[in-house]
Amino acid sequence: MARPTLVILAAGIGSRFGGLKQLEPVGPNNQVIIDYSIFDAVKAGFGKAVFVVKKEMEQVVHERLLHRYAGFIETELVFQENDALPEGFTVPVGRVKPWGTAHALLMAQSAVDSAFCVINADDFYGFEAFRDLYDFLTLKATSNHYAMAGYRLETTLSEHGRVSRGICEVDQTGLLKSVNEHTSIARDGGSIKAYEGGQELHLDPDTLVSMNCWGCSMSLFDQLRFNFKRFLESKGTLMDSEFQLPQVIDSLVKQGIANVSVLDSRSEWFGITYKEDLESTRRRIIQKTKQGVYPFTLWSAVNCCPAPAPTHRNQ
Repeated sequence: MARPTLVILAAGIGSRFGGLKQLEPVGPNNQVIIDYSIFDAVKAGFGKAVFVVKKEMEQVVHERLLHRYAGFIETELVFQENDALPEGFTVPVGRVKPWGTAHALLMAQSAVDSAFCVINADDFYGFEAFRDLYDFLTLKATSNHYAMAGYRLETTLSEHGRVSRGICEVDQTGLLKSVNEHTSIARDGGSIKAYEGGQELHLDPDTLVSMNCWGCSMSLFDQLRFNFKRFLESKGTLMDSEFQLPQVIDSLVKQGIANVSVLDSRSEWFGITYKEDLESTRRRIIQKTKQGVYPFTLWSAVNCCPAPAPTHRNQ
């Protein structure tokens, strides 16, 4: 059986951050967050890393990232472009915003030939999350049984502004019942509140949230293609509409098409939403390096079999 693949969504334009936060150095040797995710994934047993980027990022990603992983893990680059649409659909004039995380994952289909884990490029998930998802994908996953690494809401907030989080409802057996995206969550004194439609909603700090870290079988791609057409039919003319992965999986769960095990992650999550988050992210990476969790130079310390050189695939 092929080892699981890691799919890294790195095509976002970073509207809140104001730039390519995926490539901001955070480690003591100019590593970016992606470096640590791949390091942990290799350690957990993943066999391939697929990067989903914008076409204009191809050269910089190759020069600054892909060469680092040669000999450690197979890599492939695929492109998320707004005009990658099913026959009969066109991009609204003036649209710049990418179509969303579910569309980005759909672009990776041609490069994925095994069960896979999908993550955001600008989030630090921790080794335990990759290990747990690797174990699930190799031991428990089926064509309609997926998994999600869940994180406690209170550990996923930014000190510098509001964030979007997928609030999860989980049944007594650990299966996902729903994931409800809230786009404006922040601390307010001793509380955590979501601000929606002019109203405030108090949230339990211990609630599990989705940080877009999913483990799935290849059958998900069929569902993505089907649902993307439905999305375009209903929202394809809207300039800011997004085809998001959590919403697709939420729909599959509610229709009884898929089951999703929520893995209560013991990993520490942190990430970069705002420029001000960079400093705290760097401090935490430096601390983990001093503690010996990560070596100073990541790729000279990985002990794994040689992998083929990076390849590129245009969509």
